[in-house]
Amino acid sequence: MPGQNLTHGEAIERANVITKVDSYVIELDVTTGAKRFASKVTIKFDAKPGSSTFLDLVDAKVDKVKLNGKSLRPKKVYQDSRIALHNLAEHNTVEVEARCKYSNTGEGLHRFVDPVDGNVYLYTQFEVPDARRVFANFEQPDLKATFQLRVVAPVDWKVISNEPTISDPLPTGKHGDIGIAKPKTAVWNFAPTPRLSTYLMALVAGRYACWHSEATSVTGRTIPLGVYCRESLSEYMDADYILDITRKGLEFYEREFNYPYPFDKYDQLFVPEFNMGAMEHPGCVTFTEAYVFRGQVPDSRRERRVVTILHEMAHMWFGDLVTMQWWNDLWLNESFAEFASTLATAEVTEWKDAWATFCASEKTWAYHQDALPSTHPIVAPVKDLEDVYTNFDGITYAKGASVLKQLVVYVGRKKFMEGLTNYFKRYEYANSKLSDLLTELEGTSGRPLLVWAQKWLVRAGTNTLKCELTTAPDGTIESFAVVQTAPEGYPELRPHRISIGFYDLNDEGQVVRTSQVSLDINGERTEVPALVGVHRPGLILPNDDDLSFAKIRLDMKSANFATQHLGQMVDPVARGLLWASAWDSVSDGEWAAQQYIDFALRNLANETNSTTTQEVLNDLSVAAHLYVDPSLRATSIERLAAAEWEMAQNAPAGSDRQLQFVRAFASNAANPGQANILRGLVDGATELPGLTIDTDLKWDLLGGLARNNALHDGEIDAALAADKTATGEQAAARVRAEIATPEAKQAAFDSIVEQHGAPNAVIRATAAGFRQVNDPAVLQPFIKKYLDSLNTIWETRTYQMAEELISGLYPHRVVSAELRDAVQAWLDANPQAAPAFRRLVIEELADTERALRGQETSAANL
Repeated sequence: MPGQNLTHGEAIERANVITKVDSYVIELDVTTGAKRFASKVTIKFDAKPGSSTFLDLVDAKVDKVKLNGKSLRPKKVYQDSRIALHNLAEHNTVEVEARCKYSNTGEGLHRFVDPVDGNVYLYTQFEVPDARRVFANFEQPDLKATFQLRVVAPVDWKVISNEPTISDPLPTGKHGDIGIAKPKTAVWNFAPTPRLSTYLMALVAGRYACWHSEATSVTGRTIPLGVYCRESLSEYMDADYILDITRKGLEFYEREFNYPYPFDKYDQLFVPEFNMGAMEHPGCVTFTEAYVFRGQVPDSRRERRVVTILHEMAHMWFGDLVTMQWWNDLWLNESFAEFASTLATAEVTEWKDAWATFCASEKTWAYHQDALPSTHPIVAPVKDLEDVYTNFDGITYAKGASVLKQLVVYVGRKKFMEGLTNYFKRYEYANSKLSDLLTELEGTSGRPLLVWAQKWLVRAGTNTLKCELTTAPDGTIESFAVVQTAPEGYPELRPHRISIGFYDLNDEGQVVRTSQVSLDINGERTEVPALVGVHRPGLILPNDDDLSFAKIRLDMKSANFATQHLGQMVDPVARGLLWASAWDSVSDGEWAAQQYIDFALRNLANETNSTTTQEVLNDLSVAAHLYVDPSLRATSIERLAAAEWEMAQNAPAGSDRQLQFVRAFASNAANPGQANILRGLVDGATELPGLTIDTDLKWDLLGGLARNNALHDGEIDAALAADKTATGEQAAARVRAEIATPEAKQAAFDSIVEQHGAPNAVIRATAAGFRQVNDPAVLQPFIKKYLDSLNTIWETRTYQMAEELISGLYPHRVVSAELRDAVQAWLDANPQAAPAFRRLVIEELADTERALRGQETSAANL
């Protein structure tokens, strides 16, 4: 990817030259063929007279460049993804006409042809720096401008952007100078946007089905609402539910932020082959189609869709209205949206246990990320665009959101929201830095935040909290303290505002909280005199309510109580904290994997939070496949699958737990008897009351059969013929790659490494199937093949696709010294590789090293 990077220093230099970007007028013609589209942009900007700068434009054929009325030679000024602009005036107008490429990687302007009906669908995805794949621009967040879009498209399409259209679509040739009159085409003219960063401009076009409604702002203004998806998916779109969540979210945020929704409409579009969960374009939010449910999905997935809807909505204020000055404050956007969306989900939707979900998923992700050698402070230095890509991680999203939750507790929710209101008013439609937000929060709360920010935001590492106490023979607490530790290499001890919960069995056999104390802790040891003289309960839970970002460890009596009674605990957040502590103990080498498997299988059947169930099932799979001593692997996997099938049979008919246990069983089934159960479910010979084997679940069952080499000849082809959709094509690619033979693995590897052209979603699905094996020996030959391919992958693919391949094809189930040493040798031999590239490999190696340490702990406990 040479020539497409942009350093922070270059961005600062360009912002010093350009005093203001006034406006973009963008004209796109998407009727020019299947490979390229016509792009014309007119930019008005102010600059220091006599200075020079550049525009960004990637992979385009430039036909015309005109600066202040003077034509420039494209071949001379367009080089290395940049258009040079010299001898600028105080007020400038630059025009660029080009033919740009559609992508099938989810970057720039993505083009998709629906296999169901042949309809074409387009959407843009510009974050981080991919507006430059669609029109020439100044691609950095602090050079905000207004955007006015004009699009030529087939007359029967829907065309949607950030703003409403000025009028109905007009026949081509009748308005403006873009394109020529063409049969069955029209021009859509959109109103100018407020001042936005380039990555927030959006276009979605195609034969989308749509549903419309409206919300009423706190100001009394009507906000038009829209929901869109492909026509072939429209029967599955529960638009009324999404619109209901949307109205609840808008009302909640306007009330909490005391600032009205800042844009003119709110459309939500579910688009094909999307690379992420969603993207927060103002008034034109895009989502993955995985959120259009074709059949049964776990409740965890339904809840995550709600959180995602509210996450993107929070960005309308934090990120879109007020935008970071440079990407080092990306965490502010994402952490805030993740915190705010969980708060909104818990308070205005039916998903009242959203903080338990946050504990199970987001914080687990953050703890794992913070333990990697690539960990970084929440406020991380971002020297160039490649750094930005790698920082879309568990620190930026989940740890940052956890720390914001602690900040709200620290300053008080009311004062926090008042500070946000002032922040939005002061920096609306502009850019800001972290210090700007802290200043506003200090002003409303009266709390000095500089030291707090230094300890929490600019230093990496996760603290661990544990209660130390002594008790008298009658059970009365004689001494009580909270001890804080820090990992080697990250010695920072932080201030925490936490609660300590006391839990015991009640008369109905439930574990309930009997009392709680809140306190500030700091340093290595904090005495808690308020608990001296109190009777000791069965369980003492540090960081009760999960208020701070810290791992917890239990005292011995509490650990034994949790092992016996976790399934009887009423509070889902408390259960989540105990599940997380148990898994942290495995990851940190304190528990043997077989000990965790015993603990989890004893308690999991009674867990009611869907996301917690999902995360524990994932952890169980990791423990059995990667962390147990190799001599225990086969029997541990078979035992796990047997337990999952038993739990599925015992779960309430048609319940979320039943579905989750069946899916987990399909992913771990590992002997002929278990494969026969899968075959019975596929063929209908085996039934579970309340369980429907719909299309998507059938693909999961076929994947389990593939891993056991138990598919019938032609079975994948027959399933694809019955599900000739984009989702079906992706599932078929995954299941083919799951077949546990050297030939099938080689074919899967070659189809996405040696051969180019597969779309992003198929690459992702193929990689997911390739790496899933019961016997790691199947992937042993691919250690060398994988490492030999890395440099070519990096040099020939976009960052998004390189990441998919480098992480997706890593043979992580081959936990061996051979894999560790080979990957380390590659790193030693490639010191010159780009830091972002090396980081991807280093993180995979770190997980292998962690698994090897887990195996050592497992062996020591045999």
